[in-house]
Amino acid sequence: MSSPISSRYLIPTDGSFTAEQLFTTLPNDAPSEKKCDLKRKKNVAALDDLQQRLYAEDRRSVLLVFQAMDAAGKDSTIRALLRGINPAGCAVHSFKQPSKRELEHDFLWRIHQRTPEKGHIGVFNRSHYEEALVVRVHPEYLGSQKLDLPNNLDALWQQRFAAINHFEQHLSNHGTTIIKFWLNVSPEEQKNRFLSRLEEPEKHYKFSKTDLSERACWDDYMAAYHDIMQHTSTDHAPWYAIPADNKPYMRWQVAKIVRRTLEAMDPAYPAVSDADKTEFEAHKYHLDHE
Repeated sequence: MSSPISSRYLIPTDGSFTAEQLFTTLPNDAPSEKKCDLKRKKNVAALDDLQQRLYAEDRRSVLLVFQAMDAAGKDSTIRALLRGINPAGCAVHSFKQPSKRELEHDFLWRIHQRTPEKGHIGVFNRSHYEEALVVRVHPEYLGSQKLDLPNNLDALWQQRFAAINHFEQHLSNHGTTIIKFWLNVSPEEQKNRFLSRLEEPEKHYKFSKTDLSERACWDDYMAAYHDIMQHTSTDHAPWYAIPADNKPYMRWQVAKIVRRTLEAMDPAYPAVSDADKTEFEAHKYHLDHE
């Protein structure tokens, strides 16, 4: 794809991004939650056909990357997006604390093994960007990575941004279309969702005491996210910062961008040659006369 799908939430790919371009709440022209949900369902229904064509074509793939603060709605958005789509053509991977074996390799090693195969849609629920987010906010984690660290860690983050951009360009060159979503929730809305998890027994499993310690680092995380948006939104792997305070609106925006991206790719069923058609007719005759 030559250029990213246009959206009011597209992070500029020319390095001109500023924090003033970010939103967590609905725009004034947003439809009702009910209409947002209907629009999301229509986009997902269109995705079903597009995904089948992508799978049959078997020449390209799509990678969806989701990053967000806790309680922004990554899991539910991924479920809402993929509901009704053939699971044989999709794979969701979550990247948490790296294993001992993974730490014996560079930080992109475990990521590359989970990129989608031809004809598939791959989803990263957290991703390689954790190495410029969590590790940046908690630099003590670098101690287990066996690195010769520069005196100024800012140089390390710039190295990782460059490595990520090259990695994503490599994937793009080999037929993977990348779309990256930051679900941008406000601290006020996160607080409300945490309280809901604590007050409703069926949501208790979602809450972890580490959620509060990470919340205390909010400003550090925002600085890290802003730096990521500034340095890694590219034409071949754009970022979209989607307002996440209203979940129906957020899910609709994500579904719309994914649908429009696949429509621009325009995957096609493989062409059938005249020789194949003749052979199919012979097979059909055989079956009809068993």
